[in-house]
Amino acid sequence: MLRSTLAAIARQEDLNFLLTNRIPRRLATRFIGWFSRIENPLIREASLATWRLFSDLDLSEAKSARFRSLHDCFIRELKDGARPVDPDPAVLASPCDAIVGACGRVDDGRVLQVKGFPYTLDDLLGAGERSRRFRDGTYVTLRLTAAMYHRFHAPHDGRIETVTYKSGDTWNVNPIALKRIEKLFCKNERALIDMTLKRGGHPLLLVPVAAILVASIRLHALGTGFDLRRSAGRSIPCGQDVRKGQELGWFEHGSTIILFAPGGLRLCDAVREGARIRMGEPLLHLPPAA
Repeated sequence: MLRSTLAAIARQEDLNFLLTNRIPRRLATRFIGWFSRIENPLIREASLATWRLFSDLDLSEAKSARFRSLHDCFIRELKDGARPVDPDPAVLASPCDAIVGACGRVDDGRVLQVKGFPYTLDDLLGAGERSRRFRDGTYVTLRLTAAMYHRFHAPHDGRIETVTYKSGDTWNVNPIALKRIEKLFCKNERALIDMTLKRGGHPLLLVPVAAILVASIRLHALGTGFDLRRSAGRSIPCGQDVRKGQELGWFEHGSTIILFAPGGLRLCDAVREGARIRMGEPLLHLPPAA
């Protein structure tokens, strides 16, 4: 009985992987980007009904009950107070709603995608000072599912120094793909958001990673109409001060954010692989203020 159940699960995972990865990923992503913006009531309602069939979509916290399109629903804002931000200045808050993936200590520049699938900071970020800065630090992988709130926020008071674009593919980033594609995050399109925390001057790095159907993010620091992929040099200085909990931008659909912090910061007790976390809830403890 157990053997047949495991075999059925394996077949289901095989089908999921084939359907979400062995298709023209770029073409599918561009199509969904176009389709989701169609402002037609029939298309919108049919799309939302289909979405509800395959996910735990909950719109009760949305600021508006009316959406112009499927895309408008994807990037929805929430009612005021729906995500209280932990006020403790010694706590770094989660930047987004997510399911916690691999997390823990960076081992001499190596981190885990999933158990048995390591990758290096040099592969993800590029060799240089940025990788060296976090090679013995702490990391948390935060996976946003399709039904989740897709906006992300500042984990603490600080300054956005630069935003850097890394071109890449759009593999699915669900657990099934993460167990099959080595160095998947390093293959996908991603942005590197360098921050300096006001408390202690600690560096912090947010890495939003694109995925199939999700190859675009919007950052307020760059202007919502700015296309990072077309930027000269692919690295843009910002110098923008932000407050803890302030909205930084949004995914056009949903994906993953990997957060890197120095070694002096440690994970909060509730942050462990498989746990659900909401934006504003405690993520990391900061060291005592000098």
